[in-house]
Amino acid sequence: MHVLLATSELNPYSKTGGLADMVSALARALAGTGLQVSVVTPLYRGITKTFPGIEATSWRWDIPMGDSLVEGRFHCQKPSPNLTLWFVEQAGFFDRPGLYGEVGRDYADNSARFIFLSRAALILARHLPEPPKVVHCHDWQTGLIPILARHAQLQTGWAQPPRTIFTVHNLAFQGSFPAASWGLTGLPSDWLHLESALHFERVNFLKAGLTQAQAITTVSPNYARAILTPEYGCGLEGLLLKRYNDLGGILNGVDYEEWNSASDPALPASFSAQDLSGKATCKAALQREMGLPEDSGVPLFANISRLTDQKGSALILQTLRSLIDAGESLQFVLLGSGDRALENAFGDLAKRFPTQVAARIGFDPALSHRIEAGADFYLMPSRFEPCGLNQLYSLRYGAIPIVRATGGLQDSVVDPRDNAAQATGIKFTTYSAAALHKAVLKALALWKEPAWLQHLRHNGMTADFSWEKQAAEYVALYESVCRE
Repeated sequence: MHVLLATSELNPYSKTGGLADMVSALARALAGTGLQVSVVTPLYRGITKTFPGIEATSWRWDIPMGDSLVEGRFHCQKPSPNLTLWFVEQAGFFDRPGLYGEVGRDYADNSARFIFLSRAALILARHLPEPPKVVHCHDWQTGLIPILARHAQLQTGWAQPPRTIFTVHNLAFQGSFPAASWGLTGLPSDWLHLESALHFERVNFLKAGLTQAQAITTVSPNYARAILTPEYGCGLEGLLLKRYNDLGGILNGVDYEEWNSASDPALPASFSAQDLSGKATCKAALQREMGLPEDSGVPLFANISRLTDQKGSALILQTLRSLIDAGESLQFVLLGSGDRALENAFGDLAKRFPTQVAARIGFDPALSHRIEAGADFYLMPSRFEPCGLNQLYSLRYGAIPIVRATGGLQDSVVDPRDNAAQATGIKFTTYSAAALHKAVLKALALWKEPAWLQHLRHNGMTADFSWEKQAAEYVALYESVCRE
């Protein structure tokens, strides 16, 4: 079977978050099962310079965009016999400093950019020597592919278009644009209303994917259940309830080739569940790198995140202030960016408590590995979390996660109250600074119990969140939609 994954991000070529990591790891895992796997993604600025193995092909197509034709050219790389990467070149759309915007603002033509990507993906699917049986679409940027495929079947004589699967990575981001942008799709105007792509008088790319795909997945089982409720459904819970039988959740995995504390080149020392001595070295090195006093006896907490309300960034700030003011002995390191007010607040906190708090504003993949390796505890108090990846990285690197019991965090972390023998972290339920404060106090108590600390750490480091297991679930889903 040949499967085409369509995505706006792909690690290491382009990345703003977990989407890039997930699609990249899934593609490799699927290829490892024997499937023929292709991935289509934009050729953003600098990719060919940074990754010289990507080659331009002779494949060029004039892609209709409303009344105009816009040329797309495909570049190709084949990392393994079963995996082919296709990069869509269109300088006017993708040769820009950012993936989706700059200086905190989205590009005004994002609707056109990702209509183009969706149309280019289907053209590729139609012309590959072995056409894919399934196109697996990821997030709103590819949400129009299922409806474009259906139109191609009905209007252009595409006898056997691929089946489509749509994966929701975060329902809060929907790709909502003025209704006038529909004209760029080439689809009949009445389809905007009849085929349910309209939401509150705007074109909604994500809704189009949810409506037209043969199957819908999310990135964790708990999140698949949560989005059926008004609290997490973001206005689309009614549609999702109608498609209940076509909806499921598959927990994201971890690429253990990239995230392996025993062989990670970013770390100053290696370690494993069987030999943790290197973790102490990593902690000391991280303290020095972040300008904190080197002290093995102080518990080191960490957070790597977009600084937003969704991620509970304000809760972390409030909790740190209250704990430090109360005289608790702890250190905290932050790596992240996002809301400017939150960036400034963490920076101010680091200046106020330079021996206990360090904040690095920005994006640094290598540093993120060193933080996971050096931290004792990892804070993830998300208001909602479709899956989350950092708690999985933390488990692997011996940083005990402290998480709110929501979405994939609920699915992947075991609290001692639920199962002491298999416990891997600390969970709390209420989205509040008070609840997080209480959870951190539990961690501080755990710090004074070395045997329990080692128990949770060993369980987390030996837990299996490999992509091989999750890939098998996707293969079964692909086979299922092809039988329908």
